[in-house]
Amino acid sequence: MFRKIALTAVSVMALSVGAVHAAGGEGHVEDIDFAHEGPFGRFDQFQLQRGLQVYTEVCSACHGMKFVPLRTLADEGGPMLPEDQVRAYAAQFTVTDRETGEDRDGIPTDHFPMSSMENAPDLSLMAKARAGFHGPYGTGINQLTKGMGGPEYIYSILTGYTGEEKEEFGSYFYENTAFPGGWIAMTQPLYDDQVTYADGTAATLPQMAEDVASFLMWAAEPKLMARREAGFVSVIFLIILSTLLYLTNKRLWSGVKGRKTA
Repeated sequence: MFRKIALTAVSVMALSVGAVHAAGGEGHVEDIDFAHEGPFGRFDQFQLQRGLQVYTEVCSACHGMKFVPLRTLADEGGPMLPEDQVRAYAAQFTVTDRETGEDRDGIPTDHFPMSSMENAPDLSLMAKARAGFHGPYGTGINQLTKGMGGPEYIYSILTGYTGEEKEEFGSYFYENTAFPGGWIAMTQPLYDDQVTYADGTAATLPQMAEDVASFLMWAAEPKLMARREAGFVSVIFLIILSTLLYLTNKRLWSGVKGRKTA
């Protein structure tokens, strides 16, 4: 019986490996040392501001972030834009008022616009939903040591173009080393010096990719730092509570356990 189960498992694994190779593999994802990673990591305010600029000037032409309120750009732990800048940023969008049905300038309580193209995915939850590290043949082993790798996946996609392209059934595809299968329908969106950073940072392709990937991670998990701090405090509290319970139990039962039977 055990032998049959083992043979079946091996067969399933072999078929899975063959399917992965037939599909072109999962693609190569770079392991980037983002500032927000690790138990004590925090979002870099200035990197988030640069990422917002890249998203606004490049990505928003096709992609939206309909689940992210504009007012959160001023929240602590995020880009932390001044209130007047948030109002000015929101005003550049045209929003259809739900009550009147008329178009008006955006306000901070509105959300980022939706994707302008039908096939362009919304980026609100992209960094959280898209796993980057799968491990050997999709086993998920690397996720235990490296995390989900959503920002790394975004960074790798943006920097993974080789310049090769092909046409199939009237559609163009572009070779990308990070995209599953090796070919992606999205043209290369970022190039060196495509934006001009206000803080003087050199706008290289890797720098812009890292900045916007970090910003999209914040967009997907704006309360990441608060949840991490709450978890850390909870662990410390449980350790102290467990220690006190152990010492109390030991003291209460010390007289009983210390008696010797006749």
